Amino acid sequence: MVKLNRIYTRTGDDGTTGLVDGSRIPKHSVRIEAIGMVDEANSAIGLAISAIADKGHRALLTRVQNDLFDLGADLATPAVDRDFAPSEMVLRMVPAQAEWIEAQIDALNERLEPLTSFVLPGGSEAAARVHVARATTRAAERAMTALAGESPVNPAASAYINRLSDLLFVLARVLNEDGASDVNWVPGANR
Repeated sequence: MVKLNRIYTRTGDDGTTGLVDGSRIPKHSVRIEAIGMVDEANSAIGLAISAIADKGHRALLTRVQNDLFDLGADLATPAVDRDFAPSEMVLRMVPAQAEWIEAQIDALNERLEPLTSFVLPGGSEAAARVHVARATTRAAERAMTALAGESPVNPAASAYINRLSDLLFVLARVLNEDGASDVNWVPGANR
């Protein structure tokens, strides 16, 4: 259980931040960039939720927000010997979380006609906000792959963030009247 009596600690005034294992690293490190981008994606999802009327879609995204906190904790816990097994003391993403995302994508996608064009990020306000969350999720994925170039990243975490952007794309189409209000790209339309 988390209990915070004070929000500021002053320990980061020197430009470092603490990880789960007690180590301290610079706030500009690729690990902190990845954690920060996951937080930005989570915040974008929170903004999207505020524009969504459907309780089921709101619940889906709230569950994703909780998973993204798990993902941040995973990234904040450097792996020893590439060991990504969860334990009582170590929170790790697990394959079942990405599998749940896949099941949600499949269920939502059943409502949609196949794409005949690339879709511009827009349509309804709710869909546009979900598209912003999708783009921010892609940025988080890029930050995670940059981290993976320097330090091991849990494969279950990488799979989750990759699937999440797909889920957000499909959900944005659903929020655009099951694709009827999608804004299609017209290649070269303004030449």
